[in-house]
Amino acid sequence: MNMKRVGGCTAGALGLLLALAAGARAADAPVATEGDVVVRDFRFADGGSLPELRLHYEALGTPKRDASGAVTNAVLLLHGTTGTGRQFLAPADMRDMFGPGKPIDASRFYVILPDGIGAGGSSKPSDGLKARFPHYGYGDQVEAQRRLVEEGLGVHHLALVLGTSMGGMQAWLWAERHPDMMDGTVTVAATPAPVAGRNMMWRDMVIDAIRSDPDFRGGDYLAEPQRWRAVLPLFTIMTGDARHLQAEAPTREAATALDARLVQGGTAIDADDYLYSYDSSRDYDPSGQIDRIERPLLAINFADDLLNPAELGLTEAATARVKGGSAVLFPAGPGTYGHQTLGHPEVWGQVLAAFMARLPQH
Repeated sequence: MNMKRVGGCTAGALGLLLALAAGARAADAPVATEGDVVVRDFRFADGGSLPELRLHYEALGTPKRDASGAVTNAVLLLHGTTGTGRQFLAPADMRDMFGPGKPIDASRFYVILPDGIGAGGSSKPSDGLKARFPHYGYGDQVEAQRRLVEEGLGVHHLALVLGTSMGGMQAWLWAERHPDMMDGTVTVAATPAPVAGRNMMWRDMVIDAIRSDPDFRGGDYLAEPQRWRAVLPLFTIMTGDARHLQAEAPTREAATALDARLVQGGTAIDADDYLYSYDSSRDYDPSGQIDRIERPLLAINFADDLLNPAELGLTEAATARVKGGSAVLFPAGPGTYGHQTLGHPEVWGQVLAAFMARLPQH
């Protein structure tokens, strides 16, 4: 057998070593489990209700208990508007968040990844109720998450609540509404102020496009409406960054093709689910209750994030009101991706690790 020698060993032996190393890394990777919790007679803030609210979740790690049986190592991670709990199982997170020695090492923590109301495996309009599904808000999401954690999983204290984008906004609400339930809170790519200005204007364009689609029929359509999907590239425009979008679409033709791919890629999106998720931010306003936050809070943002304009200074002003509050703003650069830097913990993981090192039991 002919083998090319590479660096003092045969190519075949090198391939075997690489395969063994990859296998070792895969063996070390935490494995997610999943389940559902059904909350009976869930009441929404606007007066609506569901006899059964299904809340789907995935989890990493194992609960650790103290002498009284209380779980001591639970971490709650909250996803963004168009995501699910599974977004945190992406390779970057598994490597840079949950791996050995990383900030939320799954061998140390019990990590809970819920799907919010209206997302993933949790109850949502497309399950059958469509436009008759209750109109939920961020306050409803936080209450559902609390009931999932406490009633469903028997966890009454959290080492950390961390959320990205919409999840970061909900993390602000968690810190205000349940100030003694966590050791610390981290918000990533989120602003502690009502959705307004540019952020609301583009959301309103999406909402109006769905409602005005002639095939939407007030949300009780028989076939998925398609015309509104022409606005789907707005999500990429607002959450991406100019540098990487320019690299991906450096010509007029490439930009037009990218636009078409984004529209085509959204054909499986349910219009009711999408509308409800965008509309759910209407009740979000933590600005008047920030003084209720009792535990350390870290707000991480990115200078090239169009959804959370750094020049407004809203996050810094809010964290200044929190005892133990701090804000970190990452400057724009080749390693940032606008709002989507939230999915690159290699950028902000060290800041998270330093924050966690300050928490009482860590």
